[in-house]
Amino acid sequence: MTETVLNSGDTAWMLASTALVLLMTPGLAFFYGGMVRTKSVLNMMMMSFITIGIVSILWVIYGFELAFGYKADSPWYGNISFSGLGTMVNDFTNNGGIYPIPVLVFAAFQLMFAIITPALISGAIADRAKFVSWGVFVAIWSTLVYFPVAHWVFAFGNKVGDTVTGTGFLAAKGLEDFAGGTAVHINAGAAGLALAIVLGRRIGWRKESMRPHSLPLVLLGSGLLWFGWFGFNAGSALAANGIAGLVLINTQVATAGAVLGWLLVERVRNGHATSLGAASGAISGLVAITPACAFVAPWAAVVIGIFAGIFCALAVSLKYRFGLDDSLDVVGVHLVAGIWGSLAIGVFGTKVVNSIGLDGLLYGGGTDLLIKQAWGVGVVAGYSFVATLLIGYGIEKTIGFRIKAEKEVEGIDLNEHAESAYEMSGSSRGGSF
Repeated sequence: MTETVLNSGDTAWMLASTALVLLMTPGLAFFYGGMVRTKSVLNMMMMSFITIGIVSILWVIYGFELAFGYKADSPWYGNISFSGLGTMVNDFTNNGGIYPIPVLVFAAFQLMFAIITPALISGAIADRAKFVSWGVFVAIWSTLVYFPVAHWVFAFGNKVGDTVTGTGFLAAKGLEDFAGGTAVHINAGAAGLALAIVLGRRIGWRKESMRPHSLPLVLLGSGLLWFGWFGFNAGSALAANGIAGLVLINTQVATAGAVLGWLLVERVRNGHATSLGAASGAISGLVAITPACAFVAPWAAVVIGIFAGIFCALAVSLKYRFGLDDSLDVVGVHLVAGIWGSLAIGVFGTKVVNSIGLDGLLYGGGTDLLIKQAWGVGVVAGYSFVATLLIGYGIEKTIGFRIKAEKEVEGIDLNEHAESAYEMSGSSRGGSF
């Protein structure tokens, strides 16, 4: 048997990809921060930054083992251990096969996914959640929802010789999700829906203006997310190879298509195209192509992206019809685009571009793959929604999840952080600004 030797090129690519994916969470902070009012911007950004701190510690203590460990040999969860990754320093990555990259690099890469997933949820409850309660929610939700779901979708088993054990149950059933359409975006979108129900509507919703306070911040954030997403998707190849190249081009063209699709809807419906629409369209395209990026041809990625922009632009307006205060459109973008991208594999998937994939409807594969995708979508969305409802109501009934009404009106930044993002009053020496 040939001994595995460290591949320095693949390792370097994975180190770079890990840094790119970490950048996405500060990018998300800018994106969300620009979309809220001036009295909430610091709190909105802090919700992302505290998530980095909490999930990073949990991941080292037990999160990685729970998501990717195999000693339990369970399709539902990995190894329940508190070893702190200390025994893995000299190991190679083993996930359905041996990869010539250090397992700690793989662990760091997957950590960035674990961080951004709960951070995405925060947009659904902007302006009204206690900061401490948010931190408690992140810790519990990551442990009970993200870590197990990551195992279901991303764990392809521990290979010893010709035997593979510990494969996640959705992966074993043939779900195709290359970089997190189900485990990240549907998971976060369904959780955002549940938390928006638990916390209720913001005071003044639909009665007073709640427009984004800084569209330049929104565009900056979306640009950073777009940039970091190349690590998110192409890094999931776990190698600097042809699949990574396919994923990179698919990510780019799908995102571009979604920008155009969203702006087209705005132009037809409202008579003008907006910068917020361009930024939101980009995110919808990035979300939709995430599960499909390694399984479809570039032309199909364009189609997936265009329809993602159209579907999400139409979906975000439905929250007013249903009376759901999904503050920053987590449900309308991440849940809707995640579902579309995951199901699109069952239509556009082809073994022509990736031999480990399956053929979808357009390539003669019938409905088998589409059914597998729909099953995975339903399981993840259903579990995340129900579990998040229970966690959210549990926090609300114990330590309280929503801030008091007077504090919400005054501004969550001042009351939760004793700070303000913008000092508008002039000083005695410097004059007014």
